[in-house]
Amino acid sequence: MTNNNPYNPTLVALDTANLATALNLAEQLKDKVGGMKVGMEFFYANGPQGVKQIIDIGMPIFIDLKLSDIPNTVAAGLRSLLPLEPFMLNVHILGGREMLEAAVAAVNEAEKLGFERPMLIGVTIVTSMQDDDISEIGITRNASDQVIHLAKLAQECGLDGVVCSPHEIAAIKQACGQAFKTIVPGIRPKGVAADDQKRIMTPDEAIGQGADYLVIGRAITRSEQPMATAEKIWQSVRYADLD
Repeated sequence: MTNNNPYNPTLVALDTANLATALNLAEQLKDKVGGMKVGMEFFYANGPQGVKQIIDIGMPIFIDLKLSDIPNTVAAGLRSLLPLEPFMLNVHILGGREMLEAAVAAVNEAEKLGFERPMLIGVTIVTSMQDDDISEIGITRNASDQVIHLAKLAQECGLDGVVCSPHEIAAIKQACGQAFKTIVPGIRPKGVAADDQKRIMTPDEAIGQGADYLVIGRAITRSEQPMATAEKIWQSVRYADLD
C-alpha cells in the first residue's frame, strides 16, 4: 500500500470498534498522516474485512495484534494477515528467539506468495509499564535496560525494528543502528493528558530523539477537528526533523 505522504511519521491509533467511525476517520486523515494503527479492539470487532475497507480508502495500515504464542501458531497467524498487505505487523519479543525467527520467516514469504512484504516490528515493554511494574512480573532489569536487551534480540532474529517508549529511542539507535526502526507510542502533544501512558514525550521531542514513527491516538481521534490536529502535529514534527 503506497503512503499518500511517505515522509509523515504519524500513525493514528484507531481506538474504536465502530466500523463507520473508523472509515470516517480514515477518509478525513488519509492525506494528513502516514498511516493508521489498527489494534485488537477494531480487529476483533470487524475482522480482516473491516481492515480491508480502511485500506481500500487509501490508508496504509499497521496491524497491531502483538502476536505471542508458540512459533508455528505465530507464523501461521502472520501468514493469514499477508493478503491484506499491511505495511507493518508486530509480535511480542518476549515470545523468544524461536518464535521471532519463525515470524521473520513467515513475513519473508510475502513476495513469493504475491504480496508486498510488511515490516515486522517487535514489542518491547508497553508504555503503560514502569520499573515497579516489570519488577512485579519477575524481570530484574529496569525498564530501559530491558527494552535495549529486547531490541538487540529482535535485531539478531531479523526483525525490522521495535515498539518502544520515546525515552528509549536514542539508546536503541545507538545499540542497533539508525536503520533499525523505532515505532513510538506514548506520544502526547503539549496540553494533552497522559491518560494511561507513563513514559511519554511530545511529537517534536520524539522526532528529535530519532523516532521513525509516532503512534498517536486520542489526541487526534477524539479531537473536535481531527484533520486540523493531525496537520498541526505534522507541521511540528516536520520542522523538528529539519532542525
